[in-house]
Amino acid sequence: MREPVVRLQRGRDRSTRRRHPWVFSGAVASVEGEPAPGATVVVAAHDGTVLGRAAYSPSSQIRLRLWTFDEATPVDDALLHARLDAALALRKRLVLTADTDCARLVFAEADGLPGLVADLYGDTLVVQCHSAGAERIQDVAIAHLRARTGAARVVLRSDAEVRKLEGLEPRSGVVFGPPIEGGLVRAREHGMQFLVDVERGHKTGFYLDQRDSRARVRAVARGRVLNCFSYTGGFAVAALSGGAEHALSVDTSLAALELAEKNVADNGIDPARHDGLRGDCFDVLRGLYDEGERFDLVVLDPPKFAPAARHVAKAARGYKDLALRALKLLHPGGLLFSFSCSGAIDRALFRQIAASAALEAQRPLTVLGELGHPPDHPVPTSFAEGEYLKGYWALAQ
Repeated sequence: MREPVVRLQRGRDRSTRRRHPWVFSGAVASVEGEPAPGATVVVAAHDGTVLGRAAYSPSSQIRLRLWTFDEATPVDDALLHARLDAALALRKRLVLTADTDCARLVFAEADGLPGLVADLYGDTLVVQCHSAGAERIQDVAIAHLRARTGAARVVLRSDAEVRKLEGLEPRSGVVFGPPIEGGLVRAREHGMQFLVDVERGHKTGFYLDQRDSRARVRAVARGRVLNCFSYTGGFAVAALSGGAEHALSVDTSLAALELAEKNVADNGIDPARHDGLRGDCFDVLRGLYDEGERFDLVVLDPPKFAPAARHVAKAARGYKDLALRALKLLHPGGLLFSFSCSGAIDRALFRQIAASAALEAQRPLTVLGELGHPPDHPVPTSFAEGEYLKGYWALAQ
């Protein structure tokens, strides 16, 4: 049976030839055959030259997500197994150790598996399928990952908003293994213990992408720490484990703050050294300043402010406002850890925002280092969109 062929518009094949894995709907000239959502199609240039094979997503603006960039390589179970094995080998080499049993095992396009995410928390595997193509390979991927990791449980978390753009319904729940007693699983990161809500928590339950930054905070934390947008207290636990005297976690979710308290206690830390405060971080920062509170280290890890380019201007104002208020709360010589997970905000702009906030606050700010993805969230040079997380840590004078 002849493979469906998607032919691109004249002159719209440049990014594909440069191995960018996405082809948008406007670049498509014609579709030969009737491929189903997620089906593998041949991608051809206007002149008929075969550029590779891709998963077809008729409902999405990202019409094609490429599996391969040559004519000869078939998209079959052998290819999927090989890519899964390569991804696992990288994590075992660079992340998974005796004191760290949680990692992102598969990072979608970065591992040549567009739309597929798989995270490991101890003996629990959490899988997300963000695209029609990933949905189509879900069963093969889960079976192979189970066999290779020995996971006792697999949880499906295909409930992200992006699935609506692919014409997919949300799907979630335990698909293999026993139910989760108490709703929480345990994970270990650099010797620290964390309880993770893999069924209902943010993303797959924990911010694995902040592993290296938590380690940095743990290494330098002293005195009083303010952890804004704290979620379940990852940065607070790191700071208190490293030598901070006290940490204040701020979040709008009472459930997240309660889990943060459990995580503090689970690491043998005196509960008196940690407090949780429910509230909007913008308002809380202002209130703390008015009350005369000051800190030695502030972490700003807000949710995505700019999901698309049209939101950049508003997002930039939000990031600046946060940085400005945080700088006013820092003692001279205090440290600011500031992050953006908005893909539309690049590093250069984020640095400009920091400079503007420092100028307005009249607090000279010296960047000590850039922060971002750990190695289980790799970023191909051909896929800049994969670098969504960026940050810095800086000295406030």
